[in-house]
Amino acid sequence: MLTCKLITYQLLGIYMSLNSRILWGAILGILFAYLCRHYLPVSAHETVLYFASLIASLFIGLLKMVLIPLVFSSIVVGVANLRAHQQIHRVWQITLACFALTTCIAISLGLGAAHIFETGKGLSLASLQSYAATVDSSQLTPSEFLQTLVKNVFMNPFNALAQGNILAIVMFALFVGIALAIKGQEYPQLQKLFNESFNLCMQLVGWIMQLAPLGIMALLFKLVLSENSALLGTLAQFIAVVIGTTLLHGIVILPLVLWLFARVSPFTFWRGARPALLTAFATSSSAATLPITLNCLQQDLKVSPQVSGFVAPLGAQLNMDGTALYEAAAALFVANLVGLDLSLGQELIICLTVMLASIGAPGIPSAGMVTMVMVLQSVGLPAEAVAILLPIDRLLDTVRTAVNVEGDMVTSLIVDKHSA
Repeated sequence: MLTCKLITYQLLGIYMSLNSRILWGAILGILFAYLCRHYLPVSAHETVLYFASLIASLFIGLLKMVLIPLVFSSIVVGVANLRAHQQIHRVWQITLACFALTTCIAISLGLGAAHIFETGKGLSLASLQSYAATVDSSQLTPSEFLQTLVKNVFMNPFNALAQGNILAIVMFALFVGIALAIKGQEYPQLQKLFNESFNLCMQLVGWIMQLAPLGIMALLFKLVLSENSALLGTLAQFIAVVIGTTLLHGIVILPLVLWLFARVSPFTFWRGARPALLTAFATSSSAATLPITLNCLQQDLKVSPQVSGFVAPLGAQLNMDGTALYEAAAALFVANLVGLDLSLGQELIICLTVMLASIGAPGIPSAGMVTMVMVLQSVGLPAEAVAILLPIDRLLDTVRTAVNVEGDMVTSLIVDKHSA
């Protein structure tokens, strides 16, 4: 019987994508919780929850294990690899300024929408309540916040690794990456080491993600069995808010930025960018869309090959407006579920972490979840909350990837206008 189950699971693994298996894991977790709640004696709930908690803890523990090495190596490699483009300084400056501007707007929209619609507010999940007591959300004066930020960000990297201080680790990785970008030719072995470390971390993530369907099933089983059914309605509200806000950024904000800085009509832009945006929506991959993005920029929007060949590949790695918006909104959503009111300082830390997380973030769904854990942990929110977010990630990923690609194309047009 056990052999039959293993063979069946292996066949499912062959014929179903990881996203499909995660979705089925989420559905089965909710279904099993419903059946247990209605047909299993209450006295047996504690035993079932114990085993579900073991599986859930194993999955979350593995994610936390690989989080810091992956984030450190990906940021170092991502920044160091920019060395190849350092000869075009003006294009560099305009490109990074546009990336920073659109990402900041996206993060502000995500946080603003989460505040306005208060997604998750009033639904306190008992299983996450214990985390609220461990997070200091006291309000600090601007001078106190700045002093605390500097103290926590610029510290001994080994202490930061030991304490799991995400922001300090990211900042150290950023400096190491910049040093390699400037002097990388003098340290080829060190750069090779970081590249191989990153590849090794991605291999580990790939293995861990094979457990994701089981881990998500256990986490959702635990949540649904121990919480009330209002969670599903709250999740639907969160989906609507994120999709609506992402579409606002893509349909209104980015075309407005394009018109202000490049005087290009939104209709002209959408007519030329349509194939790339549709491909991004269908594939949920900026990297897979890149050839079509370049073709649309050069053939339909008349961007020079030099500019498009620099900005679009760089944007696929660094500029992720849709992802930044989603992660900012998700952090506030989780804080509301925990029953925690984040201070202004903590929201600023979320903004900074989301921006830094996009640097060198690997373009695969599993690594995207790891960076989501990073954003949550930067302000002490529970990593277990990814169980709520991961089942809906594929749905949201279609829209945010299209906006990610749109942001790269808008930046290409602006850079082409001002670098001519």
